[in-house]
Amino acid sequence: MSIVGVGIDMVSVPEFSEQLSTPGSTFIGHFSVGERRDVADRTGDGARNLAVRWAAREAVIKAWSSSRFGLAPLLPDTAVNQVEIQSDAYGRPRVRLHGDLANAIGHLNIHVSLTHDGDMAGAVAILEEPAAG
Repeated sequence: MSIVGVGIDMVSVPEFSEQLSTPGSTFIGHFSVGERRDVADRTGDGARNLAVRWAAREAVIKAWSSSRFGLAPLLPDTAVNQVEIQSDAYGRPRVRLHGDLANAIGHLNIHVSLTHDGDMAGAVAILEEPAAG
């Protein structure tokens, strides 16, 4: 196995919360039903939990971009909407891809780690080529 890309992203929770609560905003619609349900089932600030998922989505896109250094981008700017962050029964995150992004990197193993500290939410994503065999 070899690492083919690494990405990291940070999100300001207060600014993210403001985006979500702006009258007429449709930003919440960028999250899957499963993501919204997962956040609703958790205690604490829903905006904080969505912010960290947004950071994870961005980290996945950045990891894919870093793997294509020197090559033209293959995905539209809206590719971030093709990344879904799911949680297992114990709260551990995993990445589920949709659309063109699933076709482009669905064969790779994607490792993701989420974190919060104060007003910031962050995530790291690592793309790994599966072992041949």
